[in-house]
Amino acid sequence: MLWRHGRTEWNVAGRFQGSTDVPLNDTGLAQARRAARLLAALRPDAVIASDLSRAVRTAAELTAVTGLQPRLYEALRETSAGVWEGLTTPEIIERHGEDYAAWKRGEPVRRGGGELETEVADRTVPVVLTEADKLPDGGTLVVVSHGGAIRVTIGRLLGLPAPTWEALGGLSNCCWSVLGEEARGWRLLEHNTGTLPEPVLSAGD
Repeated sequence: MLWRHGRTEWNVAGRFQGSTDVPLNDTGLAQARRAARLLAALRPDAVIASDLSRAVRTAAELTAVTGLQPRLYEALRETSAGVWEGLTTPEIIERHGEDYAAWKRGEPVRRGGGELETEVADRTVPVVLTEADKLPDGGTLVVVSHGGAIRVTIGRLLGLPAPTWEALGGLSNCCWSVLGEEARGWRLLEHNTGTLPEPVLSAGD
C-alpha cells in the first residue's frame, strides 16, 4: 500500500514541492489522523516512509494507532525538481515553458534541472521490493511517500513504459493506492482511494 502524505501550505498554493522539506498544515495533520485509523484496520505488518517531514508526520499518525515504528528512507523522497521547487505552474510555464511542455508530452525532462522520473523509480522501487520481501505471507507493507514518487513506483512495478506513467494520475493528499503481488507479477488493486479496499468479485462469484 502506497500512501501519500497529508496537505501542506504549498499544496494549497499549488507550488511544486519536490524535495523541499515542507511540513503538514493543520488540515494535513487531520487528514493523516483520519486515514491512519482506517489503515490500522488492515493490520499492517511494517511501515516505511520518506524522511521528509510531511511524510514522517503522516506516518507518525499510523504509529500512534498501531505501535509500528516506520523505517525512514531518503530514497523515498519526492522527485527533485531543482529550480521549479517553490514555483506555481503559471510561474513555471512563464520561466521554463519549453521544458514544461515537453514534460507534459511525456518526454524525459529534468524538471528544473532535477531528476528524471526513471531515476526516481530507480531509487524507490528497490527499497519497496526489499521491504516487501521481509513480510510474512499475506502481509501488508505501508509506504508513506509523495505523489510523484508513488506514481513512478507504481508504473515501474506494473512494468509500464515510462512515458505512460502520467496516465496513472496523481494521488490526493492522504489517499493511497494498493498493489498486490501475484503469480504473473504486480497488480494495481486500488488507486487514489481514501476508503478501505474491498475484494474484487469475478463474474463467476
